[in-house]
Amino acid sequence: MPRSSAIAPPPIAPPPVAALLRRYEDAGEPLSCEPVTQGLLNRGYRLATTRGAYFLKQHVDEPTADRETIARQHRAVRRLQSLGVPVAPPVADGSGDTVAEIGGRCYALHPWIDGRHRRGAQLTTVESRRLGALLGLVHTGLERVMDPEPGERRSTVRPHESADPEETFALIDVLLGLARSHRPRDSFDALAEHRLLERRALLEDHAHRRPPPAAAGGWVHGDFHPLNLLYRGDHRGAEPAAIVDWDRLGVHPRAEEAVRAAAIFFVRPSGKLELGKVRAYARAYRRAAGADPAELAAAVHRVWWERLNDFWILRWRYQLHDRRADPQFPAVSALAVWWTREYEAVCEAFAG
Repeated sequence: MPRSSAIAPPPIAPPPVAALLRRYEDAGEPLSCEPVTQGLLNRGYRLATTRGAYFLKQHVDEPTADRETIARQHRAVRRLQSLGVPVAPPVADGSGDTVAEIGGRCYALHPWIDGRHRRGAQLTTVESRRLGALLGLVHTGLERVMDPEPGERRSTVRPHESADPEETFALIDVLLGLARSHRPRDSFDALAEHRLLERRALLEDHAHRRPPPAAAGGWVHGDFHPLNLLYRGDHRGAEPAAIVDWDRLGVHPRAEEAVRAAAIFFVRPSGKLELGKVRAYARAYRRAAGADPAELAAAVHRVWWERLNDFWILRWRYQLHDRRADPQFPAVSALAVWWTREYEAVCEAFAG
């Protein structure tokens, strides 16, 4: 989902490692607990013990940090593992629980996966095809495993209104004022001002292309991108080892997740998409998920419109005073412009 609605988590105390490990019978004694620097929403740590290594997750993202939501994610991951989806299911404590709540915070312990992240530039065309098939497997697998358990209410799909350009124009004015008044002014502020003015002109030209509400949907990972997929093996024979961070698991248009993921995996630093790899990825996804070209074409239009209207990185920088996403801005902001210019070529790559 767009991160414009995300709130950057405040600084928090480190996890109570000793108290946590006492809940697990075979986890061993703590040796070290080092923060994992990647990731924008929750907190992760590499926890080494006398019995091995674990990934300790500290849930702090308010929309998804309650016990019931986390437990539902854990059930889904365990069920997906039985279908052959590469995941890192949570470790159960001595009472069988996978969510530990201490001091008002929720934690989960996962096996540590030795792997690395790979962006689209590091994937061959064959590997891009496998990536699309993997996401298709995730979507069809979720459709099979997400039947509600007794007492569990199934999520419903609500029509999702596309961004209103009038609201976006107002936001652009606010962000322009903040970028222009930011001190000390630097090259990022100059680029932000340029892109905001450019985007306003694009929206004025394309406001009539606002897509209608999207109602059809299915269960999706919700945040499928390179930092949430670990690969194992060398660059010639690397295979997906685990899809992680299922915090955004929910019911949304599936094809939109496929388009949104490709726009993150396959964007170049210049803001262009590697359309050859996108084409291989999209065809494999369509076969695996049973999606038709029209569904992908509609998703391309909606995600393009979303990109034109979304300024989450600038909101984090200027309104939340959080600069962790700043390095993403040059490529992300350039992509919206390039995508508008090459709209037909992008649509053909996904749906052709």
